[in-house]
Amino acid sequence: MPYPSDSQRDRPWVMRTYAGHSSAEASNALYRRNLAKGQTGLSVAFDLPTQTGYDADHPLSRGEVGKVGVPVAHIGDMRQLFDGIPLAEANTSMTINAPAMWLLALYVTVAEEQAAEQGRDRDEVLAQLTGTTQNDIIKEYLSRGTYIFPPGPSLRLITDVITWTVQHVPKWNPINICSYHLQEAGATPTQEVAYALSTAIAVLDALRDRVDADEMARVVARISFFVNAGVRFVDEMCKMRAFTQLWDEITRDRYGVTDAKARRFRYGVQVNSLGLTEAQPENNVQRIVLEMLAVTLSRDARARAIQLPAWNEALGLPRPWDQQWALRMQQVLAYETDLLEYEDLFAGSTVVERRVDQIVSGARAEIEEVQRMGGAVAAVENGYMKSQLVSSLGEYRRKVESGEQVLVGVNRFETTEPSPLQAEGAEAIETVDPDVEAGAVSALAEWRASRDAQRCERALARLREAAGTDENLFEATLDCARAGVTTGEWAGALREVFGEYRAPTGVSASSVPSAGSELGTVRDRVRATGEELGERLRMLVGKPGLDGHSNGAEQVAVRARDAGFEVVYQGIRLTPEQIVAAAVQEGVHVVGLSVLSGSHLNVVPEVVEGLRAAGADDVPVIVGGIIPSSDAAELTDRGIARVFTPKDYELTEIMEQVVTVIRQAHGLDDRSTALA
Repeated sequence: MPYPSDSQRDRPWVMRTYAGHSSAEASNALYRRNLAKGQTGLSVAFDLPTQTGYDADHPLSRGEVGKVGVPVAHIGDMRQLFDGIPLAEANTSMTINAPAMWLLALYVTVAEEQAAEQGRDRDEVLAQLTGTTQNDIIKEYLSRGTYIFPPGPSLRLITDVITWTVQHVPKWNPINICSYHLQEAGATPTQEVAYALSTAIAVLDALRDRVDADEMARVVARISFFVNAGVRFVDEMCKMRAFTQLWDEITRDRYGVTDAKARRFRYGVQVNSLGLTEAQPENNVQRIVLEMLAVTLSRDARARAIQLPAWNEALGLPRPWDQQWALRMQQVLAYETDLLEYEDLFAGSTVVERRVDQIVSGARAEIEEVQRMGGAVAAVENGYMKSQLVSSLGEYRRKVESGEQVLVGVNRFETTEPSPLQAEGAEAIETVDPDVEAGAVSALAEWRASRDAQRCERALARLREAAGTDENLFEATLDCARAGVTTGEWAGALREVFGEYRAPTGVSASSVPSAGSELGTVRDRVRATGEELGERLRMLVGKPGLDGHSNGAEQVAVRARDAGFEVVYQGIRLTPEQIVAAAVQEGVHVVGLSVLSGSHLNVVPEVVEGLRAAGADDVPVIVGGIIPSSDAAELTDRGIARVFTPKDYELTEIMEQVVTVIRQAHGLDDRSTALA
């Protein structure tokens, strides 16, 4: 549809729900129900093994299969996922990054199969495909952690996808440059704009050498963004206007794009999921609505696609009813109000213009700083951007703990009536059947037994060979998809050629901005306990499994170090066995685990059991994450010393409890001063 002129009523944005869990069959049923309710686009959530290039039977996949999204292991799963959904008529967003080329190849292959079934021309159907692959690996190094390969090969995969889709799937958005997770990792509005646009510059600079000058406008026109909107909705709206202004400037001046339509800033949004609270979760409803206003009120910077979280995401996996509620919020705003009937509401506002100018000038300066380092890839490798985000998040947490930043129901206005929304107890969230993983492993074995193994090996051999050249890898990936290769096999072949990568954690360069008397008290207690034990207290902070959301673990590591602990933090994606080995080797006094993916009942007890087997059963284990109360009780029964959830926001208080746990484990009395 043409973009409306100022005299027309603006068309509604694409309305999505981020969804997928358990299996392709269960997720397909969910998608069909959502489309029947008026959802106008699909947003596929993949499980962590799929996102990180592992099959369901890999050791790192234990406890992760089908938890935070749908497992897609091969073309059969992709067929099932979109069964009965004509892809030529769908608008599909896929939140996938390191294996984006692989999942898009599976999607394209299903579209080809649908064309053949309908007797339609393949190229005609591919030309009609609309949607987005996130395909932004740089923010994965900085925030979400689902990277696989080093930055260089990762950037190659991104540019290969873009150049192939511009030629063959011209309506597809091959990359969604994603500032969403940067905000969750601590980015200020200025940093969010600057680091996202620095990523865009890195991608477009790489593409400039691969496409003709007259094709650059087509490439720029297919670049989209995916942003976060927090509850400070005036600031967030100004951020979007700043994004729009800077993108137009960069694409015009740096890349010579003269077509104003091609330079338009095109973005989708999900509002701030990690800003939702476990305490008084009903308050999340108004937070979500206010955050949606940030990206809809300004017509000149309005989102073209929106997906909203559900009110209970801080408690666990939302139910279909909860997702329906989030969809209805969008529909009421778009169809019942008069928002879409007017030109931009803020044109000429001196307040808005002043704030936009502040964000623009700050972002320009930060972009220039990143460029002086050699660009976004260099600023990932040297740890600069990561350390800036960890420090910004530390400052935010300090404000929350001091009460300077008010969170209603969390650090202020905490008195509450019982919530009828949670009266069902454990049934107030969706739960994934524990047999899902076993079923996926069994189905994977059946798939491997039924396919043409020699054809798969030939396709993988071609992929490895092409990866060693500068050939675009998309056609070789399509061959793998058609042959029946699995997700783990595709990623494994490229791991052999490209290697794997561990990104800087940013922890060493960060500290608590203001210590305060309470932290000083805990520091004294840490020192005193260490003197009683005859050595400095050591804490291992670990991320077992595939959960890459490391923000909480990093903040715990920073606060523990500033409280006087010697901290061992090796980053994300560790097996329980690796965590146990590190704990024993380093001689730590406590192990702290962070799990947000729902795999806590699987991976956390394995660490406890591993420590016992290694003769280190005097090392207590604590855990933090999105953990329902019933699961917390089970973990305690299975030997976990403490369980912390999002309501436990005071990190200094957590450090106090950690010292108590260590003292109890060593039979020390509590002579040391504790926090009042």
